[in-house]
Amino acid sequence: MEAFFRTHSYLIEHTNAPVRRQLMDEIDWNDRLIGIKGTRGVGKTTFLLQYAKEHFDIHDRKCLYINMNNFYFQGRGIADFAGKFYRSGGKVLLIDQVFKEPDWSKELRKCYDLFPGLKIVFTGSSVMRLKEENPELNNIVKSYNLRGFSFREFLNLKTGNEFKSYSLDDILNHHEQIIRTILPKVSPMQYFQDYIHHGFYPFFLEQRNYSENLLKTMNMTTEVDILLIKQIELKYLTKIKKLFYQLAVNGPKAPNISQLAKDIETSRATVMNYIKYLADARLINIIYSYGEEFPKKPRKVMLHNSNLIYGIYPIDINKQDVMETFFVNSLWKDHKVNQKVRENTYLVDGEKSFRVVDALATKKIKYQPNTIYARYNTEIGKGNQIPLWLLGFLY
Repeated sequence: MEAFFRTHSYLIEHTNAPVRRQLMDEIDWNDRLIGIKGTRGVGKTTFLLQYAKEHFDIHDRKCLYINMNNFYFQGRGIADFAGKFYRSGGKVLLIDQVFKEPDWSKELRKCYDLFPGLKIVFTGSSVMRLKEENPELNNIVKSYNLRGFSFREFLNLKTGNEFKSYSLDDILNHHEQIIRTILPKVSPMQYFQDYIHHGFYPFFLEQRNYSENLLKTMNMTTEVDILLIKQIELKYLTKIKKLFYQLAVNGPKAPNISQLAKDIETSRATVMNYIKYLADARLINIIYSYGEEFPKKPRKVMLHNSNLIYGIYPIDINKQDVMETFFVNSLWKDHKVNQKVRENTYLVDGEKSFRVVDALATKKIKYQPNTIYARYNTEIGKGNQIPLWLLGFLY
């Protein structure tokens, strides 16, 4: 136990979170069992350590961070360790990468039943379906998703500002006033392309090659998260990776399921399952027509965020595709996005029609009053024409 406390103190002391994540204030920390999911690289470990740093003294033994990567837990259950911690006066146990423990859900249930004064906060992969696949956690776990940096968070980090987030209704109804509070302090367009290229994952702050780090993250997501959690045999890994690559290079469009099945030498049903796994892992986003959902064929498949476009296939970048990817990713947190008949037009929450357009397009755009235009290559908006970058302030 002493070794774990020493590691905890060292990590807390050396934790540096330059941006305080908005999720920190959205979680009800009074709950006894809290799950924080997210794809690799979005900062889940830092988030746990930042929570400990904010709420406990560095040497307070009531809080302890542990990582399931530690070989100590091979053959030892979480409940056994949690019991020792609890009996020594522990109150809050922070468990990183909980899915590395084979019976993690049963162990957490045991902790919940046996140690009523213990709070457990754990992190896991976005691939995990906490309640659907683990009925023993139903009604006792509160689940949250930690996303990569929003453009707002990236902008605050880069400029030292503390711009707040806005709801979609606020942006649609008051974007001209909101922009007037931002532009005197910073020019968002000076930072937008950097965000599009490398701002979503917090590891851009590290002194390492971002593209190589991103490739490593994508590989680890497929090799560990998808295979381990979905219990897929290793021999199928190359098929999943090839499918991911094919979807990436094909760009945002309706996938040809039959052709993809032929390319990776498997069935159509398996292709659809793999597409779902890649979406659960936050490597792609699946867009359906309104009223349709999985297992129906998607209307469009696109990469989850714009950084992935530059990471997996930087040879041929289509700016319209990049901007639509940013649009969908920005709205995905709290809104439902469907594809409309027109290619660059989306239906949000079943009622709002959005079209992503280039403000500098040489072809004259005929603006319609019943459509909201998210325009890139501009910093300002008017009426139903809003600058696309401002949607990066939704969280």
